[in-house]
Amino acid sequence: MSTIQNCAHPATAGFQRLVARQQPPEDREDDADAWRGFMGSMDDAAIKRADGGSVWNLAAYGFLADAEAPDTVNPILWRQARLNRAHGLFQVTERIFQVRGFDLANITFIETDHGVMAFDALMVPETAAAALALYRKHRGDRPLHTVIYSHSHVDHFGGVTGLVSQDDVDAGRVQIIAPAGFMQSAVAENVMAGVAMARRAQFQFGNTLPIGPAAQVDSGLGKNIPRGRPGLLAPTREITQKHECMVIDGLEVEFQLTPETEAPAEMHLFIPSENALNLAENATHTLHNLCPLRGAKVRDSLAWSKYLNEALHRYGPRTEVILAQHHWPTWGRERAVRFLAEQRDMYRFLHDQTVRLMNHGCKPAEIAERLQWPDGLAERWHARGYYGTVSHNVKAIYQHYLSWYDAHPANLNKLPPVEGARKYVAYMGGAQALLGKAQADFERGEFRWVAEVMAHLVYAEPANQPARELAAAALEQLGFQAESATWRNAYLLGAQEYRVGPPPASGQAGAAMLAALPNELLFDLLAMRVVAGRAKDLRFDIGWHFQESHEHWVCSLSNGALSSIRLEIAPVADLTVTTSRATLDALLAHQLQPAQALANGRLMLDGQVQLLPLFFGLLDRFSGNFAVVDAAEMPQ
Repeated sequence: MSTIQNCAHPATAGFQRLVARQQPPEDREDDADAWRGFMGSMDDAAIKRADGGSVWNLAAYGFLADAEAPDTVNPILWRQARLNRAHGLFQVTERIFQVRGFDLANITFIETDHGVMAFDALMVPETAAAALALYRKHRGDRPLHTVIYSHSHVDHFGGVTGLVSQDDVDAGRVQIIAPAGFMQSAVAENVMAGVAMARRAQFQFGNTLPIGPAAQVDSGLGKNIPRGRPGLLAPTREITQKHECMVIDGLEVEFQLTPETEAPAEMHLFIPSENALNLAENATHTLHNLCPLRGAKVRDSLAWSKYLNEALHRYGPRTEVILAQHHWPTWGRERAVRFLAEQRDMYRFLHDQTVRLMNHGCKPAEIAERLQWPDGLAERWHARGYYGTVSHNVKAIYQHYLSWYDAHPANLNKLPPVEGARKYVAYMGGAQALLGKAQADFERGEFRWVAEVMAHLVYAEPANQPARELAAAALEQLGFQAESATWRNAYLLGAQEYRVGPPPASGQAGAAMLAALPNELLFDLLAMRVVAGRAKDLRFDIGWHFQESHEHWVCSLSNGALSSIRLEIAPVADLTVTTSRATLDALLAHQLQPAQALANGRLMLDGQVQLLPLFFGLLDRFSGNFAVVDAAEMPQ
């Protein structure tokens, strides 16, 4: 059996030529905007850890210097990947500067009368520190007195400790401003479901793929994910009003809350003196996700479009430049207003047409296959699906209103993947017959169908190497054809894992994230980790007294469920634990053992002391490298 590996099938090469003929007209505006205001950078934006390890380096993307796309990359995605190479410090207005290309996201520095504030903080401390150092190299050592989180996704706050410290915040030297509900949203997406999302994000961003024209070329929003550990400092002030004005060190700023859009907690920022509107991540140079491939709560496309419409009418007449926390700005009132109106129309069109067709009884896959942009949007580069796609956004809208269930009773209680796959293979005449038919379909370029049927065969016979290779080859060609960077990454990583298996275990969430959690959210996290099978016959209460905050909490375990509540006075419990949050965080991160904490006085127990190790023994641990293209092993 012959399959193609790491090169384009003739059908893929033909598809790329068709895409190149049908792509929107090139006006070079994006290229000019991406480099406008460039002030300087460092070679390849190369950033290292203190131990010398690489955190970020664009050197591997040198192949993108070629103007013409190879047959292994969709030409429209190639264009975006080339634009996302731009890196360095850029001046947007007299007071506004951005560092782009040092991380997946941008960091925006806004100069005030006596210092500077940072709008967002990138994903990891090393990239944030490098961005701040580059800004200061060109603009002087201005004190950073304010950090503003635009929203609750980790690539916008995880680098904050590279900008400021907790001591800076505690001493009042720095304030941190965030939209209402920021902490709850950040924890829900980055901690509660963080292990599953991190594994799925590998498929979205392709960060475990090699970099190259037959592998990872881009992420749509930016190049890739930096190597490092995000941190978090809690906000000192939340924006709670729909529109809120504030003067920060002599500079007037206006906030527009936009909850349940690209993130559950998000906001825009308007600077009147600069006629500059920052739309966070609600309007970037791509169609965004209504539910990303990594997973998230489905976003409200109707609310999204309405907030953009509100921004258009409230700020449009005063706006001379629109910028965001990914990609490059758009200058000039006419161009900026058009860009904003078209972004609004994208999410409104998707919402209304999906809901209309859904009310005709169309299924999600049927709507996704049928729905296409009107000509006015199809001809606009920023409406292309480099990150989100019309297809998976349609399915997200359907899910938002009608759930996962498409109303066909046959899909109400389908067999699990492995059991169903074995029946499919048997019905198709067995593995050899299925392989023969699928190979013929592959040669004809029917890669979508081959990927689907080979998924069944690999589930049914995971050790069948010809099936694994044909499945990988089909996914590879789908990846080469994909306009969406996230689809490309998912297909190509799926192909890689069919061939070599999943990556090494990634481990638990870092202690830096744990330390930032309020006690309520920490106990919610612990409850999610309780293994019901171990806890089903146990009933006990553990009281917790935290020395630094003087808070009293009680955790009650019954029926395999852990419930926690804060009390005004110390509870009566089977076991009372007196400690600090820092000690508990260290215990949970396995940086400290209970016996050590007891010996040095950091942990004091009263009551049934055997309950503490029993409690810790109930908590599940996650490897972070569960199977995706193979059947996952069901834990206890």
